[in-house]
Amino acid sequence: MNDPDTPTGQPADLPGYDSARVQAWIAANLPGLRAPLRWSRLEGGHSNLTCLLADADGRRAVIRRPPEGELLPKAHDMGREWALISALGGSAVPVAPALGFCADSSVTGAHFYLMGHVAGQALYSAADAQAWLPEPLRPLLAESFIEVLAALHAIDPDSVGLGDLGKKDEYIARQLKTWYRSWNASVAGAGFDDPRAHALQRYFLAHVPPQGPARIVHGDYGLHNTLVGADGRIAAVLDWEISTLGDPLADLGYALNQWAQADDPPGVRGDPPTRLPGFPPRRVLAERYAERTGRDLSRLDFYTGFNRWKSAAIGHGVYARYREGKKSAEGVDLAAMKRSITWALALAEAAVERLERGPA
Repeated sequence: MNDPDTPTGQPADLPGYDSARVQAWIAANLPGLRAPLRWSRLEGGHSNLTCLLADADGRRAVIRRPPEGELLPKAHDMGREWALISALGGSAVPVAPALGFCADSSVTGAHFYLMGHVAGQALYSAADAQAWLPEPLRPLLAESFIEVLAALHAIDPDSVGLGDLGKKDEYIARQLKTWYRSWNASVAGAGFDDPRAHALQRYFLAHVPPQGPARIVHGDYGLHNTLVGADGRIAAVLDWEISTLGDPLADLGYALNQWAQADDPPGVRGDPPTRLPGFPPRRVLAERYAERTGRDLSRLDFYTGFNRWKSAAIGHGVYARYREGKKSAEGVDLAAMKRSITWALALAEAAVERLERGPA
C-alpha cells in the first residue's frame, strides 16, 4: 500500500466509512489517537478499503475494512488479519502494531481494524523499485525478504495463540481439491478448458510430499504485500487475510514464483521489480531459506509447480467472472489474463518435467 505524504480532509468521498461513527468509536476505544482525524485513501490492499489517518498531534494509523457489496465466503477477513498481526507483534516477523478491532458492523457496515502506520513502500513494479530502492540495496532486500519468511515458518503457531487458525494436516491435498473444483466450476463461464489443468492436478495429488509440522502460511507473500524500508529491509508484512496453517514449503514455492528474474519467459502481467539489476535469482533465495531453516528443498519443484497450477486455477475463476459480467471488465485486458493462465500451466508442466528428470 502506497502512502500519500500527508493525509488531508474527511472521508466524505471515501466509500465504506461513516466518518462520524468511526471517529466516535476511535475516541471511545483508542485514546492514543486525538481528534480531529485527517483521512487519505491508500492504494493497493487487494480492494479492501484502506485509509491513512493522522490525528491532531500528527500520529498516524491505518484503518482497514472489506469492500462494499456481496463478498465470497471467508474473503476479506479482517478478523483473521487482526488475529495475525496481534499474535506476531514483537516476533521476528515485522508487522504493523495492532491498535484496535471493531466487530460491530453497525458502526460502518463491516468489521474494521486499525494498525499503526509503518513507513515504507510496497513494490508492485520495476518502476517502484527503480524509484524506491537503489541497486546496492537490492541484494539486502532479497536477504531480508527470505529471512522474514524463514522467521515466520520458524514460529510454532500454538506458541503464539494461532493453533486454531486452520486445519494443520494435508494442506496441499486440500488445496488441490479446492482449486480443482474451482477450475471445473469455471469452465463454462471462462469459455475454455485446458487438459493440462486436469493432468497436473492428478499428478500433484498423487505425489504430495509428506508434510512436516504445520506452520503459519501467509498465502500471498511477495514484495507487493510488504513494506520496504528506506534501509532496504522488510519493515512490515501486510495483507494476512488468507493466511492459515499448512506446509511452509508451499508458502516458499509461492514466494519464489513471485520473485521474477531476468531470464524468465516474457510475462503477461506488468513489469515485476525483481527483474531489475541487483536482485539475485530465486536460487540464491532458496539456498538462504534452506540455510536458515534446515529444511530439505530437494523437491522444491513440486512446490513451485503446485503453486503455478494453483495460480492458473485462481486466474481461471477470475477470468470466468469477468466474462460472465460478475466483475466489471472495464480496463481489463482479458486476452492477457487468458495468456497468464496458460502460461502458468506451462510453467507448472515444466516443473513436473524437472521433477521427473531428477538431479542433473
